[in-house]
Amino acid sequence: MPRTPTTRWDAAAQLRSHADMAAYLEAALEDGDPTVITAALGDLARAKGMTEVARKTGLGRESLYKALSLDGNPEFATVLRVLEALGLKLHVVASPTPRALRERLATRTPVEPRTPPARAVRAERDAR
Repeated sequence: MPRTPTTRWDAAAQLRSHADMAAYLEAALEDGDPTVITAALGDLARAKGMTEVARKTGLGRESLYKALSLDGNPEFATVLRVLEALGLKLHVVASPTPRALRERLATRTPVEPRTPPARAVRAERDAR
């Protein structure tokens, strides 16, 4: 069986606009894993151009590659400098408290329970 040639997917090649970059970083922040956030920042810096980001941050290009790699552990000051160089900023929103979540759920309109798909398929089959 012949092998299908594949290429490595690079997120940096897909991040063309500020909106794409912001959405990508937002998804990484929602994940909450520091490794994912650091890797996303690295992808964003590569998409923008690591040399340009290094120049704007005042940091060395090699240092940025290392700090924003999967094994990197950048200081928060570095993260803020990179965000500024990318034209992005952090925005903090209070997460809902358990009480606020309960209140929001209590005010929802009840939803009709759906017939589970498997039961609906069996009922349709038995009706024939």
